[in-house]
Amino acid sequence: MKIKIEIDESLQEDEVLIRCGELTDEVSQIQRLVSDVVNAGQKYVFYKGNTEYYLPLKDILFFQTEGEQILAYTKEDVYETKYKLYQLEEMLPGFFMRVSKSAILNTNHIYSISRNLTASSTVTFVGTCKQVLVSRYYYKPLISKLEEKRLHQ
Repeated sequence: MKIKIEIDESLQEDEVLIRCGELTDEVSQIQRLVSDVVNAGQKYVFYKGNTEYYLPLKDILFFQTEGEQILAYTKEDVYETKYKLYQLEEMLPGFFMRVSKSAILNTNHIYSISRNLTASSTVTFVGTCKQVLVSRYYYKPLISKLEEKRLHQ
């Protein structure tokens, strides 16, 4: 596989083009990784009261349902989002993962997972005491995703 970077100062916006003979798993993974890097830096609108906040997704630890609201948790604060969890699941970059019916977490911020064989496991995050529960159904896919990330770093 060849990798080239061409500098064109006339471009209004950066462009990434992948040319391939066929769409292989490797090419798909490259596309996902590039997409994750681009999306991580984008800022999304979050709300607290009557104030709008523009935060990068990389700062979000997890999203969680609380009653009718979907809340976005950072290390320091909690914000509301107008999206439903299923909408977030479709639009978030690959480093986010659904871990229960009521939560999506950022796998880049996981500090530890306390496994519970009979109930939900608990994820804690780097630099904060905030936690989120992982249902038994999502535990193995989460561990697989973390292992895949570890192997590709």
